[in-house]
Amino acid sequence: MSDLPRIAVIADAHFHDLEADFEFPRMEINSEKLTVRSWTDTRESTRVFNESAKALDKALAEVARRGIRHVVLLGDYTDDGQRQTTARLRTILDGHESTYGTRFYALPGNHDIFGPKGRHHTKQFLDRNDARVFVTSDAGKAGPGSYATPRMYCEGYPAGLAPMAGHGYFRRPDYLHWETPFGASDRAEDRLYPVSSPDDRNCYRLMDASYLVEPEPGLWLLMIDANIFEPRDGHFEEGDETAFVDSTGAGWNALIRLKPFIIDWIADVSARAAKLGKTLLAFSHYPVLDPFDGATGAESVLFGETNIARRTPQQAVADALITAGMTLHFSGHLHVEGVTRRARGSRSLINVAVPSLVAFPPAFKIVEPSRSASSIETVELSDMTVDQRVLRAYRREAARAGDDADPAFAAADYGSFLKAHKRALVQHRYFPKEWPAKVVQEISGLSVAAVCKLMLDASETTNASVQELIAIPEDAGRLDMIEVIADWYCLRQAGVLALDKIAQPRRALYRLLARHFGRPPATGWDGSTSGFLAVFFGAFDAFLDRAEAGSLRIRTENNSDTEEAA
Repeated sequence: MSDLPRIAVIADAHFHDLEADFEFPRMEINSEKLTVRSWTDTRESTRVFNESAKALDKALAEVARRGIRHVVLLGDYTDDGQRQTTARLRTILDGHESTYGTRFYALPGNHDIFGPKGRHHTKQFLDRNDARVFVTSDAGKAGPGSYATPRMYCEGYPAGLAPMAGHGYFRRPDYLHWETPFGASDRAEDRLYPVSSPDDRNCYRLMDASYLVEPEPGLWLLMIDANIFEPRDGHFEEGDETAFVDSTGAGWNALIRLKPFIIDWIADVSARAAKLGKTLLAFSHYPVLDPFDGATGAESVLFGETNIARRTPQQAVADALITAGMTLHFSGHLHVEGVTRRARGSRSLINVAVPSLVAFPPAFKIVEPSRSASSIETVELSDMTVDQRVLRAYRREAARAGDDADPAFAAADYGSFLKAHKRALVQHRYFPKEWPAKVVQEISGLSVAAVCKLMLDASETTNASVQELIAIPEDAGRLDMIEVIADWYCLRQAGVLALDKIAQPRRALYRLLARHFGRPPATGWDGSTSGFLAVFFGAFDAFLDRAEAGSLRIRTENNSDTEEAA
């Protein structure tokens, strides 16, 4: 057993305060005024909003129940960095620290802070008449029927760090060791680095919020600020948000180019940790290795450069970090479950992708570290109850708008709600934004049996194995293709955590579809609907292989990883 403390790692909590006051006439449920984000926005977002406060509370309660005193917040701890939201989160964390003695170590994500001066936000909420209304921080853009409040504004560096100052970003007396890439000072003005636009017209000295902390003897937490704000070419007002490339798609690919001093610091810290006998764990919001481990190759063929493709770390990132001596890194950002390993010679690097609390699958990690091996456990939140007030709000919104009630509104638990949310995402985000319109038109409303017939007709073959596929069980044949597509995305994101959420007969069906109709992405897409579906079905094998090779508990040993039974 290790004598080092266990650490909880929570990624992408995206905390939204249902009790927040953004200065508009809020919806009332059970005589309570609630700040409810609309279902219309929720079904188009890769995360849910109104469920976040309860999910965070559940995760922190589990941390306290297990007696864990150290919690890493792996970025995107707020909904979108709103002043009011960040202040409320600080109150929650301070209260947890006061009650349980918990110490939090925060990292900025792309939703928590923006550039040197921040940025405006506009969100859609439900008002006291169950209507959808817009609330913005930009008074100049508030039109009739919308509301403006500075409480919605997202701060920049360093102002946006101030509410979370006591949670790692700045030195505390109880830390055994604390430093930044620039030395021992925690002053913001001592933590600046130069960055310029490609045309050298826009030059800034921006703050980096990285730090190394030793909370207990022998344990070093390397907290890396991988938010990158690269100035754009052209003429902009000083510090304006449009003057910078959004950090969302940048991550480590941009870091090794624009913050090379971080790589040097990692190498120095790694060498010192080895010399001093410290157990070193590294964290940042963004993955350093492909968290899908190559299983998403079909996406670029089918959909072009998606968000997933743009955010995948390049080989240069792994090369730089392996050379620098990084061995174990935890990431968030993509709301994905996965463990990826790369090796070069005797050195290796492991990236542990931590799921979000507000997307399928909802979970966080617990790490039990030691010098020789670290055990990493996944803790799920799927069995959490759903706030009935929020479901009631969604039903009232739909009724007011004349929309049908979504199946998510009848979910029995949080896991079921998020799985139903994934189905809604297919219809309201992936189909209109990523899928070819022709394919959507041709398969919408079709059953699995009908799609198999479409594929068979396109193949112009009477091969017996294909005929056998048409003779699938009757209930599987009646399955709507929208369910198959939703499961495809669930398997992509959740890996091993999806296996008990997708019944075995369905998984067997997907293997059958992949075997008889699937093609590897390397074959390309010929532009036909059947050709698209062939690559799409082929990806099921990669997703299922990855899921079945995963585990709810892994153990890393001396730059290698093995898995224990779930």
